Amino acid sequence: MPRFTTRVELHNATSYETYERLHAEMEARGFSRTIASGDGTAYHLPSAEYNFEGNLTRNEVLELAKAGSARVDRSFAVLVTESAGRVWDGLTAA
Repeated sequence: MPRFTTRVELHNATSYETYERLHAEMEARGFSRTIASGDGTAYHLPSAEYNFEGNLTRNEVLELAKAGSARVDRSFAVLVTESAGRVWDGLTAA
């Protein structure tokens, strides 16, 4: 199953609460703020970065992220990367 890392930046965000709204919109669309290691341990992703796992294309994931972002701020940037494998260091266990 494809895995995607998605980064969102809200250009007009004025508070942490704005990003809390974004997190809720993204979660409603199937995005998670955690990532799991090979042994199943969950880790928190950096702020405004999301994990998506599903049988969608990069463009479909982009459209989902844009829909969630647009509900919070009219000006945003979204980057979607399809994973061929991920490694990390320094993430906090969930």
